[in-house]
Amino acid sequence: QVQLVESGGGLVQAGDSLRLSCRAPARTFGSFAMGWFRQAPGKEREFVAAVDLSGRNTAYSDSVKGRFTVSRDAPRNTMYLQMNNLKPEDTAVYYCAAESPPGSGAYAYWGQGTQVTVSS
Repeated sequence: QVQLVESGGGLVQAGDSLRLSCRAPARTFGSFAMGWFRQAPGKEREFVAAVDLSGRNTAYSDSVKGRFTVSRDAPRNTMYLQMNNLKPEDTAVYYCAAESPPGSGAYAYWGQGTQVTVSS
């Protein structure tokens, strides 16, 4: 079983920044593209951002494009989500996930989530 561990969530005010981290086992991190998702209360889980195995190609949802940046640090087996200019509508539990099988677009491995709360 693959363990993904998120950290970095918290309570901030609108306009503030946060950086989320997702640490993965070395074998997982070096084999799979990875992504961030979020789920707000009463809503379905939605895609936020993704980064490919090389770290050179990224994708974002329209709601976070220009404010969030996804990256990966191979020596640290860690993926990051830098979130700037946070808005109350960004409040959600944020999950990291690893794509498996590779290239499938399906995410088979998930972390436990970290809460991000943005006050107005």
